[in-house]
Amino acid sequence: MAFLTTRHALFIGAALALTTALSSPSFADTTLSFLIDNAPNTVAWANQLKTDFEAANPDIKIDIEQRPGGADGDNLIKTKLATGDMSDVFNYNSGSLFQEINPTQNLVDLSNEPWQADVLPSFKQVVTATDGSVRGAPFGAAMGGGVLYNIPMFKELGLTVPKTWDEFMANNEKIKAAGKVPVIQTFGDTWTSQLFVLSDYFNVAAAVPNFAADYTANKAKYASTPAAMAGFQHQADVFKAGYLNADFAAAKFEDGVKDVATGKGAQYPMLTFAVSTVQTLAPEILKDVGFFATPGTDAAKNGVTVWEPAGLYIPASNKDHLDAAKKFVAFVVSKQGCDSLNKAGGGTGPYLIKGCTLPADVPPAVSDLQTYFNAGETNSPALEFLSPVKGPSLEQITVAVGSGITTPADGAAQYDDDVKKQAQQLGLPGW
Repeated sequence: MAFLTTRHALFIGAALALTTALSSPSFADTTLSFLIDNAPNTVAWANQLKTDFEAANPDIKIDIEQRPGGADGDNLIKTKLATGDMSDVFNYNSGSLFQEINPTQNLVDLSNEPWQADVLPSFKQVVTATDGSVRGAPFGAAMGGGVLYNIPMFKELGLTVPKTWDEFMANNEKIKAAGKVPVIQTFGDTWTSQLFVLSDYFNVAAAVPNFAADYTANKAKYASTPAAMAGFQHQADVFKAGYLNADFAAAKFEDGVKDVATGKGAQYPMLTFAVSTVQTLAPEILKDVGFFATPGTDAAKNGVTVWEPAGLYIPASNKDHLDAAKKFVAFVVSKQGCDSLNKAGGGTGPYLIKGCTLPADVPPAVSDLQTYFNAGETNSPALEFLSPVKGPSLEQITVAVGSGITTPADGAAQYDDDVKKQAQQLGLPGW
């Protein structure tokens, strides 16, 4: 009887071990490839996440791969997805550019992952495919689009943060008169040229509340909507006034961040994620960089345009490391993942994950951004999160307008034409 009991126990033990092995996949000697853009802050975030994830999961290694930003990066992402050669996990835009990569076909459905309960709805909507499935996770914090500025220079010249475009241009004239560079542009990285147009959307929505819906339905255009055209005009204004750095055509993103942080230039139109680049490159002067929203026409309606975080995605081509990839994504959107990002300077705005908080000693630019979230309806999502329509050539158009090659009216008209093909590809009614 004892023999039968022992044999029965051994059988049950073996069955339990088999069941556990089947339900808990083994990750021994698993290496995940993780493709990221090559911005310094993204690289810093990824390296910190790798360190902390591998410490908690010693059976999984992360191999970080880098790609360029802007149009070159967009094309690389699309090519890798089309050829089935995408890395196990990758980061990319949410919103309109997310829709361009055919998420229903190319990305793993993450709708039923347990961590989705902690992701705020405002992010889920910008990584939701046409079939209603959620295909991404937030990677980083929400960002403000506007102008980074050098705090010591503003104090030295007695300048106040502008709330209207006229005040902004008046400040620029005082800065130029003092022998300093008023506005930094970095067209060597073409994606950075879009900020005056894209970060002006809060002002567009304040003037034309239905613009996003009418734009999506092909009932509104940039060229025929004065409030929307203003961003192109602003780009031309600063060029014509001679307010730009001499090397604006060749300067790169990192140059712009360094220049505004060190006071080589007074202001840099940019997203607040750039603060983490300052922290990476020159943490000792992080306190010298502030932020304000792109000014509009009415000081009483001053507010900021907000970018949702980029997304973290698993390609449908990932057949071999799917469970390990899901484990890594779950870590990134956990409190531990947010803590990793904070350590790497990723706390550059509000997290859209429950339980994730910013450090108490956030940089001034982040504190400046937070005020727009504390003061009622003084923030609006960028147009690309309210409409799937975003043309691929905007950065080339804004470079031309910002270099005096193309007029603002022609640039706006060119962009209206640029979005048509994408809208038709998406099958939007009215196009």
